[in-house]
Amino acid sequence: MTFSRSEANEPVALALLARGINVAVLFADGRPSAWHGHPVTNGDVHDLRHLDPKGGYVVGLSPKGNKAKRDTSGFVVRTLLH
Repeated sequence: MTFSRSEANEPVALALLARGINVAVLFADGRPSAWHGHPVTNGDVHDLRHLDPKGGYVVGLSPKGNKAKRDTSGFVVRTLLH
């Protein structure tokens, strides 16, 4: 199972990561190597989440579509300061 982080549930996402549950996160400015101390894997390679490493990994995704790419709600995580 992979939990999906949003701007409304980030505390839950972080708690689940600490318990070893993977969390999907959209990153606007490229995929970092770690997020809040948890390693980030490339979730864009495939959609087979059961093949992802287990144990509290962040499944890093890039935003797809114009709406997601222009998101300012906080759903898409900005990793670079502009």
